[in-house]
Amino acid sequence: MIDVKTAVNAAYEYIKSIQHMINSSLRDLRLEEVELSEDKSFWLITLGFDIPKKPPKSRLEDLMGTSLASTPVLYEREYKLFKVNSQSGEVEAMKIRQL
Repeated sequence: MIDVKTAVNAAYEYIKSIQHMINSSLRDLRLEEVELSEDKSFWLITLGFDIPKKPPKSRLEDLMGTSLASTPVLYEREYKLFKVNSQSGEVEAMKIRQL
């Protein structure tokens, strides 16, 4: 069985390899949770990162098609849950982790 560090590394490498597909720069990528399944078949790894949040536009901005003010970029936290096979170390699934 692989250890927890190997499982976490597999999840990190997986998300980094597909970051262009999820349209995110993985800002502030952090380990959030780790759990071994009851049957010890899988490591469940939750990684969190910040993604830019689009500020709401005013009606005037919608009509003009431009932004009236330079609004600071706001971020929101997104979480992904990875299912890592505890024998092979392969990532078998990635899901959106809801809080």
